[in-house]
Amino acid sequence: MLLPSRRALALPLLGLALTAPGAAEAQIRNAPPPRALEFAAYIFSAANVCGYRIGVAEFDALLEKQNVKAADVAPRGPFGAKVQTMFALMSNQMQLNREQACLAVAGEYGPEGNVAKNVLLPAPVAAPADAPPEAAPKPAQ
Repeated sequence: MLLPSRRALALPLLGLALTAPGAAEAQIRNAPPPRALEFAAYIFSAANVCGYRIGVAEFDALLEKQNVKAADVAPRGPFGAKVQTMFALMSNQMQLNREQACLAVAGEYGPEGNVAKNVLLPAPVAAPADAPPEAAPKPAQ
């Protein structure tokens, strides 16, 4: 039985190795900047841990400044897995010191934010559970 020489096996593998980086480089070239992914994960974490609502128009505008679409960083988007990984780490870290983290992120991206305003909006105030429901106006008789 004849065994192929090592050189005969190495040439096709070398050809595959030389063509593969071209495809990988195209993906990297089109990937959002890491700061955009971190920003998205940070905003999602703040909404998760602190209960803030995300100001969609302001969030999208900040992503567009970084040449990123919101669909790219969404959980089911092409870079959603990376954002979710960062989100999990950031959420866990924020949860350790929740009160200070929520104050800090609100100061940066809240209604009076010093980085950008209205990216994070206060959570809606819910009526207390023990409060009686408001009486409905009675129809005129």
